[in-house]
Amino acid sequence: MKALTFHGDRTVRYESIADPTLQDPADALVKVKLCAICGSDLHVYHGREQGCDHATAMGHEFVGKVVEVGKDVDRLKVGDLVMSPFSTSCGQCEYCLSGLTSRCIHSQLFGWRQHGKGLHGGQAEYVRVPQAEHTLLPIPSTISLEQALLLGDVIPTGYFCAHQADINPGKVYVVVGCGAVGLMTILGAFEQGATTVYAIDTLPERLIFAEAFGAIPIDASVRDPLQVVKAIHSQGADAVMEAVGNNESLQLAYNLVRPGGIISMVGVNTASTLPFSPADAYDKNLTLKVGRCPARFFMQKLLPMVASGKYDYTSIISHRMELRDGVTGYAMFSEKKDKCVKVLLHCS
Repeated sequence: MKALTFHGDRTVRYESIADPTLQDPADALVKVKLCAICGSDLHVYHGREQGCDHATAMGHEFVGKVVEVGKDVDRLKVGDLVMSPFSTSCGQCEYCLSGLTSRCIHSQLFGWRQHGKGLHGGQAEYVRVPQAEHTLLPIPSTISLEQALLLGDVIPTGYFCAHQADINPGKVYVVVGCGAVGLMTILGAFEQGATTVYAIDTLPERLIFAEAFGAIPIDASVRDPLQVVKAIHSQGADAVMEAVGNNESLQLAYNLVRPGGIISMVGVNTASTLPFSPADAYDKNLTLKVGRCPARFFMQKLLPMVASGKYDYTSIISHRMELRDGVTGYAMFSEKKDKCVKVLLHCS
């Protein structure tokens, strides 16, 4: 099959690799129809996350059609259209039962193989899905394939980021970073009751989206976000939602949050230390909430909201390309060319 594969720093290839096969009775094989390039894929692409085997198929956002199932798979059948979160889950362990599916004891992340172990990703013509019955979710006729694709990662991750911020009407919130996850965080905050949300970025095209979604945009290349927020809210924000994944943005979040406030962090930060010290956190009575979104849990929860059409989620998709053009898509997304926010790749 054809796939976009990892070959080192800033090197992705469109090439042929072996077709996946069932390896366990709980597996399913999915023929991918749509996949996407995620901001967290760039951590691997740029070498910030190290250890991924060369020739690994990239990507963890995909939807498609079931083409084969293992003998223990009863609730899925060949021909079903399915969506997937970015990591697998068994649905039966303590973490899955509590809703923290991202910490399933059997969890594996799509698109990460190390020392020959792990899973190929969804930027490929086919993908093997372990624990298929509890990982995959059938796509109802009430949502589109593009909505389903976004429901596997960026929609729940944004909602989760806002959920960690303990949203209450009348309080002040800030989103740092208006990429796809940051934009979904804005919508997640409003859905959970926020009335005042500031959105910080340096790219005008992303701030246009943020404003259209109801946030107050702050262009950090023109104005100091700290001065803007504190000129109106002298103590700072009640919670800051960080959706970038580096220490510069996390330091900004620390500076913006009021004493006793919350930083909700979903950006994948590969730095070795936090930008503020334990004493800094102590002196501000800071609550820091951080971690991988339990996407499978939130997919089920958010499906009715997506189906309602309340929010125009797919408007953030800036580019639609063929899988064979994915190398160009990576370069464009990495370099933020052509007002790129979200790249979708058609596989069939």
